[in-house]
Amino acid sequence: MNWKSKIITLGVTATMLTASLTAGAFTASVSAAAVEYSKAKVIWGTNLRTSPSVSADVIRQLPKGETVTILEESGSEWYKVQDSANQTGYISSSTKYTEAIEGSGSDSGGSDYISTSDPDAVSTAKGSTSVEKVITAGMKYLGTPYEYGANRASTATFDCSSFVRRAFLDALGVKLPSDSRQQGDYVKSKGKVQTDWRKLKRGDLMYFMSYKGTKASAYGAVNKGSQRITHTGIYLGSGKILHTYSDAGGGVTISDIAGNHWEYRFLFGGSAL
Repeated sequence: MNWKSKIITLGVTATMLTASLTAGAFTASVSAAAVEYSKAKVIWGTNLRTSPSVSADVIRQLPKGETVTILEESGSEWYKVQDSANQTGYISSSTKYTEAIEGSGSDSGGSDYISTSDPDAVSTAKGSTSVEKVITAGMKYLGTPYEYGANRASTATFDCSSFVRRAFLDALGVKLPSDSRQQGDYVKSKGKVQTDWRKLKRGDLMYFMSYKGTKASAYGAVNKGSQRITHTGIYLGSGKILHTYSDAGGGVTISDIAGNHWEYRFLFGGSAL
């Protein structure tokens, strides 16, 4: 069955979710996975805080109408989110403040969301167990500063390839090559790769050429077969990539692919597993 483009209702608590599924089928890890990458619209101005507490520092106030990406649940009263400026923080999960909207799901983007109305979906929640472990490990580092040539043994800063390498190392103990070009060769050695990013699966690694501008025309005459890899990241499905490319970009962050230079620069992608 295909579970693409399904979104969880934000007002449902973890307890209600458990009750809605078949006995023993639901686990806390699936609950967290089900909420990840869903979209919520702010319907009443609410504070984005540094931690899940009303006494935590306020990063900024989210205005009515802003859309945020829900990264995970934090207890029964808070969501960890990424706002429109790629800042990460916590907001109240009360339906007084947010409502579910049709957000990241896309039939063309390769996502694998589950819905609480489909109990059998729990057994195929999102990607494979290994893929989800890698993504969860990577998500822990959202907001970590960017540094070109970052120390591969450190988690204080990352460049694109050290971030991908760290996600696989933390999650699975898999030690990928140190730089993006070697990682790309490694992915190619594992099997078939895709040059159409819309055919990628959740958890696939993506590889990109050098930046040449924001317009598609800047890449029109480029022979991508001869281009060197200059960037990498983890495909999340639904047209989004988890990666890091600059401090100005927010360090480790989630970006949209379609209709911008990430789409135009894409060379190929595939699984490292």
